[in-house]
Amino acid sequence: MNAYLRARENLVRHPRTWLVTGVAGFIGSNLLEELLRLGQFVIGLDNYSTGSLANLANVRDAVGSASWSRFQQITGDIRILETCKHACHGVQFVLHQAALGSVPRSIANPQETHATNVDGFLNMLIAARDTGIKRFVFASSSSVYGDSSILPAKEDHLGHCLSPYAVTKRVNELYADVFNRNYKLNAIGLRYFNVFGPRQDPEGPYAAVIPKWIDSMIHNTPIYINGDGQTSRDFCYVANVVQANILAATAETSEAANQIYNVALGAKTTLNQLFEFLREGLLPWYPHLNHCRAIHRDFRLGDVRHSEAAISKAVRLLGFEPSHTVPQGIAETLAWYRYYSTELPASETQKKTEAPA
Repeated sequence: MNAYLRARENLVRHPRTWLVTGVAGFIGSNLLEELLRLGQFVIGLDNYSTGSLANLANVRDAVGSASWSRFQQITGDIRILETCKHACHGVQFVLHQAALGSVPRSIANPQETHATNVDGFLNMLIAARDTGIKRFVFASSSSVYGDSSILPAKEDHLGHCLSPYAVTKRVNELYADVFNRNYKLNAIGLRYFNVFGPRQDPEGPYAAVIPKWIDSMIHNTPIYINGDGQTSRDFCYVANVVQANILAATAETSEAANQIYNVALGAKTTLNQLFEFLREGLLPWYPHLNHCRAIHRDFRLGDVRHSEAAISKAVRLLGFEPSHTVPQGIAETLAWYRYYSTELPASETQKKTEAPA
């Protein structure tokens, strides 16, 4: 039995109370769903600046009313300290996902990104310290590696940050370390690498590439690739991220605590390869994709050329074992988007049989 199965079984036997910030977002809602399926009590905090009530409704439908009754929803902003303290009251584990993501957004509005990602993060650390949180797990980012040319990226080899967003995530890591040294706050940071999966928003100017391309393919609208398409990323299915969060929160060895871990698959996929994975996966349902071709345009400011993670530290200290490869994750993701697309061409019977569990 692997570490994650043991952790899940232990949580089922001994339910805890968790706080998930950014609970209505893509990753937050996936964490919520898994925790409720494991019989946990969950408090969710979100101001809905990027999160969606539809994501929470989707979780409610997925887990059922009995599990949903263990969820308490708080509408609030992490930029307000008292809100953070209120949300942390009575909680054992914090999974801090609330942030303003996106490199381009941070370049366009660095002050707004800083206010949420740094000031809000500091508020959450203070609240966790003052309420006696057992473990504080927070979302960092692969963007902190910046212009480092060392691949695969290892946790202790950083480059220069290339965007305000990357700076905020690095500041988060530094603050967490300082709070451990000065206040003994038990914190673990997870550097996410290009997470994708169900409930990731395809809309808006800062949408991630996978949901944006899926939406464009389904609705037969132009698809753009920044650069020549040989840019590569370590795409990571959201189930792997959920696993890492729960393992980080429940890790019992002292060596595993107060660390930073890469959370990824540990493999590179180029944008050209990604395009074909998605096109081929959707083609049986959308014949117009036979003629689908991407439009190449200039490289995007602040982007790195290649990204790949070394995940050996998480494997060794947390027992992390990615459950989904990129093709497996894409298959589950496409099933979800096909089911929830308003223009799904399948019959109602097919919809019911293909609905994600």
